[in-house]
Amino acid sequence: MIGEKGFWNRLRVRLLFTGPTLFAFLTVMIIPFIYGIYLTFTSWDGISVAHPLVGFKNYGSVFADSEFWSSFGLTLKYVLFTVVLTNVLAFLLAYALTKSVKGQNVFRAGFFMPNLVGGIVLGFIWQFIFNNVLVYLGQKASIGIFSASWLADPDKAFWTLVIVTIWQYAGYMMVIYVAGLTGVPADIQEAASIDGANSWQKLIRMTIPMMVPSFIVCLFLSLQRGFMVYDLNLTLTKGGPFGSTQLVSMHVYQKAFLSRDYGVGQAEAFVLFLLVAVITLLQVYFSKKMEVEA
Repeated sequence: MIGEKGFWNRLRVRLLFTGPTLFAFLTVMIIPFIYGIYLTFTSWDGISVAHPLVGFKNYGSVFADSEFWSSFGLTLKYVLFTVVLTNVLAFLLAYALTKSVKGQNVFRAGFFMPNLVGGIVLGFIWQFIFNNVLVYLGQKASIGIFSASWLADPDKAFWTLVIVTIWQYAGYMMVIYVAGLTGVPADIQEAASIDGANSWQKLIRMTIPMMVPSFIVCLFLSLQRGFMVYDLNLTLTKGGPFGSTQLVSMHVYQKAFLSRDYGVGQAEAFVLFLLVAVITLLQVYFSKKMEVEA
């Protein structure tokens, strides 16, 4: 009886503190996720009340949908360039701004600012820049590469997505790298200097290995955002010209809501979730093996 009374007391205390958060997590994340998996086995059109079951037919349609895999391949290319370039630029900015640069706090705030702007607003701003500002400057200064809008060129439109993404996220990743760099023990750096190590040797052999946790976090966030990007894709290029910049999230949205093929669209979303989960888990697993302790 004493044990039962203690158990209920502990349960009440835990529900008091975690109950609201647990309720929100279940209703916003878990239940919709499970319901979404159920819809992958139906031919629901997104409007009707009936949910006719079709078994695994929607998953067969996913593997037969060449446009889905084409957009997924384009997304892989987009993720590769944005993850690498964003993190390289972010690390260089963080490294420079932790070297007693005058006004470094102002620079840090300035580089972080683009992350505060939503993807929708950001896309419209850069659409105006690529369609008008750069074209005007290119024609006035006779700069051939800017004489026509990049958004109208199937080969260049992809790079507008990459450029804007790097511009938006480099400052956010920089903050994480700054925290990692300031966490490297100063006594180890001093000991290396006494032993005759130069700045390059300390960076490669000491600083970078000790910042592996920061790299893990930044790469994970970059991968997740790269695969899930939709708002910037919609407002900047709308998947054009001629579908040359249609990333996989936009394809899934169009399949589910514009084509009213919600079952197939939901199945494509679930397959995308599994692929992204596998890629990010592998990234975290192999990155953790590279961690070192001071």
